[in-house]
Amino acid sequence: VQLQASGGGLVQPGDSLKLSCTASGFTLDYYGIGWFRQAPGKGREGVSCIQSSDGRTYYADSVKGRFSISRDNAKNTVYLQMNGLKPEDTAVYYCAAELAGPCTVDFSRYEYDYWGQGTLVTVSS
Repeated sequence: VQLQASGGGLVQPGDSLKLSCTASGFTLDYYGIGWFRQAPGKGREGVSCIQSSDGRTYYADSVKGRFSISRDNAKNTVYLQMNGLKPEDTAVYYCAAELAGPCTVDFSRYEYDYWGQGTLVTVSS
């Protein structure tokens, strides 16, 4: 059973990246997914989530209007499309899965069943 985040890289301000969160050994359909990030020297921040039941989404104010979360159940993958990247978006991005997990403003406090290993996003000119 494994959750893997991928798609990070070095980009310039204003660029876009699409992160993937892929599950192996279990079906992501039944899991709520959260994306988190941790910048150097800072605590973990909840970025976005998507609910398992109806696809409800939530975005932190810092990324609202720029990031978009979606899921492709056929590929057992959840995506985080990041547009208009800023230097302050630089962080290691993690995804996490919670069985039948809801997606609300409190999603950062939930007990997640699985965590991915993280993928580094660096936004710099």
